[in-house]
Amino acid sequence: MPRAQQNERSALTLLALINLKKNGSWTNAEEKSIGIHDILTFIKMDYGKTYAENTRETIRRQTLHQFEQAGLVFRNTDVPSRPTNSPNTVYIISPIALKTIRSYGTGNWNKNLGLFIKNVGRLTDEYDRRSESNKIPIKLPNMPTIKLSPGKHNELQVQVIKHFRPNFCPNSELLYIGDTAKKALDVNRNQLDRLGIPFNVHNKLPDIVLYEKQRNFLFLIEVVTSHGPVSPKRKLELEEALKVTKAKRIYVTAFPSFHEFKKHIDNIAWETEIWLADKPNHMVHFNGDKFLS
Repeated sequence: MPRAQQNERSALTLLALINLKKNGSWTNAEEKSIGIHDILTFIKMDYGKTYAENTRETIRRQTLHQFEQAGLVFRNTDVPSRPTNSPNTVYIISPIALKTIRSYGTGNWNKNLGLFIKNVGRLTDEYDRRSESNKIPIKLPNMPTIKLSPGKHNELQVQVIKHFRPNFCPNSELLYIGDTAKKALDVNRNQLDRLGIPFNVHNKLPDIVLYEKQRNFLFLIEVVTSHGPVSPKRKLELEEALKVTKAKRIYVTAFPSFHEFKKHIDNIAWETEIWLADKPNHMVHFNGDKFLS
């Protein structure tokens, strides 16, 4: 199970599903059709742990849903058409899970666990496969493919690489790109060091750093889907962090649309650039003479 389901709530829920009371034997685990209200009652009566009724949704969404995905339980086997959020929804341990659980502590445990994993799988592996298949690839010349985790922020970063870069700095090299899941992808640490750019996530580099050697231009790009643009405060922070580099610094804020840009217009620093993904061939210059020089 994923780490989020390795907790007391999930453990007590499983014990309720197999009707296993304190001091009971795993071999006595039994199949029992049970709803969330009765799960809470069982946990309170037999294990002395009280969950409020408003916890029902947490148990349904953060425990039972994953149990179902993992092949541990079946839902509404009595009435398959019953909606999940029905107060009459019930869950029952799957036969293969019950057989595996009953063998815990016996000589058959490893064998049965192996059969369960072979036939049903590990939910963590399934999540990893889904995550990998949903990643967003970025391919640039002379570089291995970079895969970003899915999400609106990273989708906009991909748009910057695919459309901003060819239009405004086609000969630039990708030195750095952040990732909403990994926080930082180490793309070209050596070049960052040569330019005097400190590679430290605590220094909060912008989302994307591009470098064009011919003009000695350093493109510092913030991507805005939820957080703010290159504001006066942010620009001062970056200027201080990058004071050693001799490259000309060009600050760019990338927005998904003009609508999103308008929300932040009063917090954008002068001498910076604005790029809109829905108008990829154009730029908005806040006195951007440096970009044109």
